[in-house]
Amino acid sequence: MSSVRGLFGSFLVLTILVIGVSPGAAAPEGQMTWAVHISLAPTWFDPAETSGIITPFMVLYALHDSVLKPMPGNPLAPSLAESWSVSPDGLVYDFVLRKGVKFHNGDPVTAEDVKFSLERYRGASAKPLKESVAAVETPDPGRVRIRLKRPWPDFMTFYAGATGASWIVPKKYVEKVGDEGFKKAPIGAGPYKFVSFSPGVELVLEAFDQYWRKAPNVKRVILKSIPDEATRLAALKRGEVDIAYVIRGALAEELRRSPGLTLKPNVGQATFWVNFPDQWDSKSPWHDRRVRLAANFAIDRPAMNQADALGFSKINWSIIPSSFEFYWQPPGYGYDRAKAKQLLAEAGYPNGFDAGDYFCDAAIAYVGEPVVNYLNAAGIRVKLRPIERVAFFRGWAEKKLKGLVQGGSGAFGNAATRIEAFVAAGGTYVYGSYKDIDGLFLEQANELDPKRREATLHRIQQLIHEKAMIAPIWLNAGLNGFGPRVEESGIGVIAGYAFSAPYEDVKLKGK
Repeated sequence: MSSVRGLFGSFLVLTILVIGVSPGAAAPEGQMTWAVHISLAPTWFDPAETSGIITPFMVLYALHDSVLKPMPGNPLAPSLAESWSVSPDGLVYDFVLRKGVKFHNGDPVTAEDVKFSLERYRGASAKPLKESVAAVETPDPGRVRIRLKRPWPDFMTFYAGATGASWIVPKKYVEKVGDEGFKKAPIGAGPYKFVSFSPGVELVLEAFDQYWRKAPNVKRVILKSIPDEATRLAALKRGEVDIAYVIRGALAEELRRSPGLTLKPNVGQATFWVNFPDQWDSKSPWHDRRVRLAANFAIDRPAMNQADALGFSKINWSIIPSSFEFYWQPPGYGYDRAKAKQLLAEAGYPNGFDAGDYFCDAAIAYVGEPVVNYLNAAGIRVKLRPIERVAFFRGWAEKKLKGLVQGGSGAFGNAATRIEAFVAAGGTYVYGSYKDIDGLFLEQANELDPKRREATLHRIQQLIHEKAMIAPIWLNAGLNGFGPRVEESGIGVIAGYAFSAPYEDVKLKGK
């Protein structure tokens, strides 16, 4: 047993028991509205399609529930499962489901639903999960047994953290309405049930007062899509919304000075970086490490941080958050435009070169704009190409975006989960890879000794830095705001999580 490593720490998990909180006596009241910075998409209503980023969980934490999930004070809190255990050889995981839990349509949550949800999962990191699971068994309606083909120290990291595979949907209902029908009228086991969805406008949810953990405090929750930042702030000032996500720079200063409004910085686990997808093409300028280094020296990260995030973001020089298990601290790159130009000249580009497009998630264009300006000033001529979030991540995963691609992820996990998705061969967003890194990644995946595994993952991160595979930007600070009606926003309550949660705990004043 001592060789099996649990999630987010060095402790070993034999069995965890948590007794649910008794439902509160007060009925849900009032309405709370969020101004969200992206266009909401039906794909995020379905846990099977989570894309390796944190955004879908903005919806999942409301509509659905998970076998285990990150919660306040516990990165692996038993939820639909009241307990779990792992065999001494690390091959068998047993989950005991909580009794009396229901989906929004009244059907009980059973072991068959858990089995169905795992086998149906097709989102990011589905491949390592499916390749490692030998069988999913249901000894009775209240127990699930997952058998692995080999001991895998990161099974729980992937199953209950970095993917949506442990978020449970009702088998009978999904089979009845189909995948598309489910996205049109999703049913889950979370604290809020689906009321309506207007594409590009808003998602309306209503409290499910039979939620096992507690009845929500707020009767109705609305997620309103307002992509324009100034419009979000104006809506917050007018009281049209109670919480506004992603208010940056001068607008964040304005929010901080506005009577009745509260600025809420939240440094979570969202890292941003620039990908060089053409570095494996011998005919591309990006094939030359000196060019990739030039891009790194061209970016003034501290100045960007101050102007954009009021200095709250952290520059950690990695795609991996510094809070993650197995993180290795890389050396930084000082801002040095002269050195960037020198490196370009040494690589054969004394006058710079045309680098094509710089693709980014439109909601994160505020990061891409200054990066593009810095690159252009150094002679790396690129054009900013913002794309709506769902389309951006689809294009990135399908390897259709050429030039430069601004990466980003706030998903839960550890160093291995980020490397799997963005660096190692076969990862969802990987255009090419290096054999030495791929070999080390396979080695650590089967290593049960924590110290040896840590050393291997540190070496992988060293190689990422030495090869200048990416240009890290920062560990993002989400600057959010809330209005005078809000007693508990839920922002920052779950360590590392970017948005409000748990939704059943958010609260209006006087409610």
